[in-house]
Amino acid sequence: MIERRGERLKAGPWRGDPLVAHLTPVPGSPTPSADFVRHCLDTLARSGYRRAVTGALAPAEQAGYRMAGFVVTEDLHLLSHDLSSVGLAGFSRVALHRPPPREWEQVLAVDTLAFDPFWRLDDAGLVDALGSTPHARFRAASWSAGTGRTSIVGYAITGRAGKRGYLQRLAVHPDHQGQGMGQALVMDGLRWLRRWRVEHAMVNTQLQNARALALYEHLGFRREQNGLSVLGMELDR
Repeated sequence: MIERRGERLKAGPWRGDPLVAHLTPVPGSPTPSADFVRHCLDTLARSGYRRAVTGALAPAEQAGYRMAGFVVTEDLHLLSHDLSSVGLAGFSRVALHRPPPREWEQVLAVDTLAFDPFWRLDDAGLVDALGSTPHARFRAASWSAGTGRTSIVGYAITGRAGKRGYLQRLAVHPDHQGQGMGQALVMDGLRWLRRWRVEHAMVNTQLQNARALALYEHLGFRREQNGLSVLGMELDR
């Protein structure tokens, strides 16, 4: 945590890369000023980082970063779902379970195959995703090759904070996409949110991820007018 005069940002390695820092807002803290962002960048440069990236930020959250020299590195679609249309009951032919820590290596292997290198999770990223909201639902889908052994081929993390829900992560093995696993994982999370009387759910996805966008819109998500952006900049040493 980097703090100064009431302003705070969380900083750490991006996906385990010791040269790239990840700056993320702290819930409940004010939007950082440009002066404070510059202070954070100086601190990170002295710690050996050569580049900094932000999390996915809404337009209203970006001003301090942009004034400090950050530029957009990737734009994202932001979608929302009115959960009043989601039924509490639902049947899926895909069996889901909460993966214990001994299966997390399989979870991360699926994540690696499903995402470009910049977006892939490592162990720390998975832990962060599970802890980024007060409550989270972690479910995985398995597949049997007929040998008696099963392997994880998809997973989802859904979070909730008050009346807001977040589909934080969805990954399906490329060889098993289009078989209903992604739909089963998303609907499981949405029904969980609905049971807890959550009113709206949010998800974001890369602009070029047409498959994910089509899935979310098929399941009732609608694009928001303003998307999100990831910002980045090189650090002076």
